[in-house]
Amino acid sequence: MSRSAASRMVWFDANRVCAAVGVVLIHSTTNFAGQPFPDATVGERVVPVFLRSVGEFSGSEMFFFFSLFLMALRIDRHRPTYRDAILTQANRLLVPFAFWTVFYGLFRLVKAEAFGYAPQYLEQIAQIKTWVAYFLLGKSQYHMHFLPTLFAIFLFYPVMRLALRYPILGVMLFATLGAMDHVQGFLYSIDIAPLARDYLVRITKVWGYVGYGLAAFALYSLWKDGLPRGETRLIRRGALYLVSLAYLATLPFFGHALLKGEFPVRTGWDYYGHFLMPLLIFCIFMGSQFSNWSPKWSRAAKYTFGVYLVHPLLIDLFDIAVIKSGLAGMMSPGTLVISRFVVVLPAALGLSMVLERIKLTAWTIGLGPAPWARSRTPEATNG
Repeated sequence: MSRSAASRMVWFDANRVCAAVGVVLIHSTTNFAGQPFPDATVGERVVPVFLRSVGEFSGSEMFFFFSLFLMALRIDRHRPTYRDAILTQANRLLVPFAFWTVFYGLFRLVKAEAFGYAPQYLEQIAQIKTWVAYFLLGKSQYHMHFLPTLFAIFLFYPVMRLALRYPILGVMLFATLGAMDHVQGFLYSIDIAPLARDYLVRITKVWGYVGYGLAAFALYSLWKDGLPRGETRLIRRGALYLVSLAYLATLPFFGHALLKGEFPVRTGWDYYGHFLMPLLIFCIFMGSQFSNWSPKWSRAAKYTFGVYLVHPLLIDLFDIAVIKSGLAGMMSPGTLVISRFVVVLPAALGLSMVLERIKLTAWTIGLGPAPWARSRTPEATNG
């Protein structure tokens, strides 16, 4: 193919931007307790539940897919040793993770104070096991699980490399998700300590999510070899159909949320529809690689990691402002979630841009070296 790899990947950046928008939308569509408005009427829940279903075309699993695809690219180009590859990923992921873990662990005191449970939260964070769970499981905030889980998945990259040579192994994602579902069903059926269950479930997720790595490495192998324009159109059309089928499979989940005001456990095809969605959406964008993508997508894409990291902070501040102002009682569920999304998304982008421009903070969103490493690594490490 005559175009450079960089120009060929604008479709990839566009996918990253859309995924970041989707994640913010997902987290904007619940009440202040993270539930689908159980006290509202069915009619009042229509807008939040529908927007949630749209947002779930994206999700943290999509970001796993992006990161694993990029790792396949780096491994294929540079052939690092296992030690070098893991140390690089530790620097990219775990250093910012440590910062945001401490930040969110302490920042949650602000929300706890505003919502009246500060004493209970202070007692919780005074325990060592709380901080151990924060650092091992990413429980300091609902989105922080992504970073330690992704790093653990990276440890299995020699297994994923099989799919570079044999792309057919990408279909193993279906099997790894099935095994994960099977084991998690058992773990939730037995009587064990909730925290112990959380650790066992996370271990199971890591093993299951290696399937995303196999799929990402397989798609990278196909993309690297070059897909003719006609074949990409076929990929896009096929993926569009499969996305519609996956969405159809998830309708029972959203139907339950709409009618009952609670999120049920994902089971059966609802489960597969949700967890296969990242692969299918990725294929739509990869099948659109010959489209006339604007370079603005690439400029915006570098802030997606920042948007992912900071948006819960801004959602909490928005919710506190709504509660303190007395507006909560005057806003319908639809108005609340739309207002939250409209405010938080541009605010998250703006905050990410501010953090990038400050040398002492750019590293926290993957757009610069840490202060103590600047003398050794003068170039920014855009993740």
